[in-house]
Amino acid sequence: MKTKQIFFPILLSIAWLLSACDSFLENSPSNYIVGGSLTEDNLPQLTAPLYNRAWFGFNSNFYFGLGDGMAYNLNAPYSDYIYPFSDLSITGLTGPLVSAWESLYTVTGRSTGVIKTIEASSATQEVKNQYIAEARFMRGTAYWYLASLWGNVILVDDEQALIKNSVVNPNPKKDVYEYAMRDLEFAAKYLPETVGQAGLVTRYSAFGMLSRLYLDYSGFVASNYGENPNCGTRDDAYLDLAKKAAEKVIGSNAYKLMENYADLFKVENNNNSETLFAFQWVPSLNSSTGYGLINTHQAYFAFGSIVTGDDAAWGGGGTGCPYDMIREYETNDTIRRKATWMGNGDHYPEINKANGGLTYNEETFSAAPRWLSVKKGVTGSNKDNPAIGRMNSAYDNYMLRLAEVYLNYAEAILGNNASTVDENALDAFNAIRARAGLPAKTSITWEDLRHERRVEFCLEGRYWYDLVGRAYYKQQEIINYLNAQNRGVITPYLFDAPNNLRIDPDRDAGTRAVGTATAAIFKLPYPESELLQNPKLREAPVPFEFTEDRITDLFN
Repeated sequence: MKTKQIFFPILLSIAWLLSACDSFLENSPSNYIVGGSLTEDNLPQLTAPLYNRAWFGFNSNFYFGLGDGMAYNLNAPYSDYIYPFSDLSITGLTGPLVSAWESLYTVTGRSTGVIKTIEASSATQEVKNQYIAEARFMRGTAYWYLASLWGNVILVDDEQALIKNSVVNPNPKKDVYEYAMRDLEFAAKYLPETVGQAGLVTRYSAFGMLSRLYLDYSGFVASNYGENPNCGTRDDAYLDLAKKAAEKVIGSNAYKLMENYADLFKVENNNNSETLFAFQWVPSLNSSTGYGLINTHQAYFAFGSIVTGDDAAWGGGGTGCPYDMIREYETNDTIRRKATWMGNGDHYPEINKANGGLTYNEETFSAAPRWLSVKKGVTGSNKDNPAIGRMNSAYDNYMLRLAEVYLNYAEAILGNNASTVDENALDAFNAIRARAGLPAKTSITWEDLRHERRVEFCLEGRYWYDLVGRAYYKQQEIINYLNAQNRGVITPYLFDAPNNLRIDPDRDAGTRAVGTATAAIFKLPYPESELLQNPKLREAPVPFEFTEDRITDLFN
């Protein structure tokens, strides 16, 4: 995907975004409306595709391939959407990487186009600000991903200028973070507290996302913007901002944890009380009728047609849980393990309903006694739920949920301390453990937080970014951690419920060649197609000229 193509001409982009919709999820071409003819009633149609179609290339494989595969929560030695990440062998030609770059720039480019179109509309300034804030939420989130993954990237306020001259230097990672925070701070100020349509982001969605960004940035700032990645501490001012942003969400009482962890991942519970931001995939479509508007994860995860009811089930050939991940579960953490991974004897009444549900065993999958298959994101067939279609799980997968905000809050309070017994931090932390049926802790460390994040959000595309955030200020620690995961060792094991694991003595281990983690692993290679089109990406970054100040009254 060339840089010129990433930023599709603004007229075509906005024509695509405008639509006559029966719901905010769907979009189909309609008359092209701009300027004063664009009224308040048209604005929801502009932002609707920013919840699904624009993110499709990011979501389809990269979401879990990078987020979980790179962190070694997930392994698939024969699937090229995962093993380049789990083997630490990514290149600028790795397919999901290229798709994600294109998708993230689609989000930023189309968000910018939406913003400019809204500014020219006949709506009141108050209404304009609300929908601009929605687009800026999306753009800020996309730029956070670009900063986290590639570091120095191109910031774009004027697509037309880039179309005319696509050979430009990148901007420094520091400025990309600043740009993302400006967008999300604007969103926190102008998004409504409540919305009439389920699935739309609110000001608390923006505060939740800011708690993530501030927490990451606290380590990046303290390292002198990457110059000293082993400085060992984080910036207190940004830790305090992370705490305040999380407090805004928690103190609002607008969201609450779902009581049952497994219910979070059922189609009927899309946009539940814990959801701050999730992709909004269109139900009842399939790969023929709605590709680009559907969640394809189940096709890559499901172990067999008994799950999907069709031929789109490609996870049976080795897509499963590495030994390193299953060892992370505490012995009595069966609730989260079962909701994430199918183990021998596990029963799922919501799948294969006509036959009394699915029991994962030798009769359903011959490798079941020695392999954990993916459950999270696997929802069943169209017979189980009419919202499901071929390659469409109909599951609105999470980008941010309340549980993360709780852990962000606890980590911000922990700050630069070795441990904390702060009551508020413990309440937030232990709420997550209580739902999982685990005992409360009376003191927590960063290692406790790392563990909870890995298990709680396994297969939600999050864990790699948690490790990157730590590597901003304790890089060698994370390098050592990654290299201790023994990614090259294929260890066959037996799994006996609830969480009892043992090595299978009748099978040879086997190994494969994998990369070694170094400091370079925390910056992805640019897509080769981009470097060919814009060789200046290799050159030193150029500071971005900001035209607005940071909002400073969010916490007054």
